[in-house]
Amino acid sequence: MDHLVALRRDLHAHPETGFNEQRTSDIVAAFLQQLGIEVHRDIGKTGVVGVLRKGSSARMIGLRADMDALPMQDQGDAVWKSQVEQVSHACGHDGHTVMLLGAAEQLARDIPFDGSVCFIFQPAEEGLAGAKAMIDDGLFSRFPCDAVYAIHNWPELPLGRVQTRPGPIMAAADRFDIRVIGEGGHAAQPHLTRDTLLATSELVVQLNTLVARALDPCETGLLTVTRMQGGFSHNMIPAEASLTGTVRTFNPAAQATLEARLRQMAEHITAAHGLRAEVSYHRYYPATINSAAEAQFCLQALSQAGIPADLAPQPALTSEDFAFMLQARPGAYLWLGSAPSKPLHHAAYDFNDALIPHGIQVFVALIRQALAEKFPC
Repeated sequence: MDHLVALRRDLHAHPETGFNEQRTSDIVAAFLQQLGIEVHRDIGKTGVVGVLRKGSSARMIGLRADMDALPMQDQGDAVWKSQVEQVSHACGHDGHTVMLLGAAEQLARDIPFDGSVCFIFQPAEEGLAGAKAMIDDGLFSRFPCDAVYAIHNWPELPLGRVQTRPGPIMAAADRFDIRVIGEGGHAAQPHLTRDTLLATSELVVQLNTLVARALDPCETGLLTVTRMQGGFSHNMIPAEASLTGTVRTFNPAAQATLEARLRQMAEHITAAHGLRAEVSYHRYYPATINSAAEAQFCLQALSQAGIPADLAPQPALTSEDFAFMLQARPGAYLWLGSAPSKPLHHAAYDFNDALIPHGIQVFVALIRQALAEKFPC
């Protein structure tokens, strides 16, 4: 296990953002090749796929790990903190990569099974849809997985505990950007212009009423304004201001309602101030929807292996591009408890290395059950 911890820390010290994971991909490919695993490169730009076959079954199971880091400064204090300015593994994808490599190592050397395991090392999960890029590049036509599974470390759960659920487990993620456009003017002569900052401020307040007033109270949804910008001087009303935010939903009808009402609100509030709005709305990730049978299979397989696993009581409003894989193939997304840990996307987050053996055990247990041994080994 020491060599896997050392590798995880090396990846943490040398993070790479989405579609730039060249060093990481090289390391992954070399590790798999040393195990005698068939390796395929450059799927979805920097993605790597390893295929391990045993026995005679045609069944194939996919296991996925994401490799990319976030564009943010590492404010941790570990010796292995990021050496790359403004890039950090603040979501634990370095750990996910190493857990899957560790599982590949065990499965290749020690574990009998009947069928094929497809190890999917995916780029660009953080907002760039690397999963979709791999699928568009022929992932499942070249490697026709019967089911696909993924793990994400979860600081809200105790170390080693697994949760999943049938149906929605992560939300759809949308981004909106609104430009409020006027002409600008002197701060001491507001009657001669229109106040873009006042209109934008009102828009922020009213947008925060949308979920409560546009959706059925029993429907889950979230709208958060995350950035507001405008102006550069103490004595000028700026000609333009802008705001950015995110919308999270599980129901496509709710998603459509919030987009439509947001556009109406931006248009009408700015018009009331004598201004105009330009709205950009991007639905970048669909909801992550687990197949019922595969989610139940995970809970049963892990429990039989002695791994603590239970039903997640509710989905999370965070998002995942593994959603694209679950649209293409049956499967399930699992949360693996990593406490104690900083929250995901925290500037001082560092993957809990004690989780590595737990993640390996989960992957191996799924393969043992999904590709149950039918031959002497």
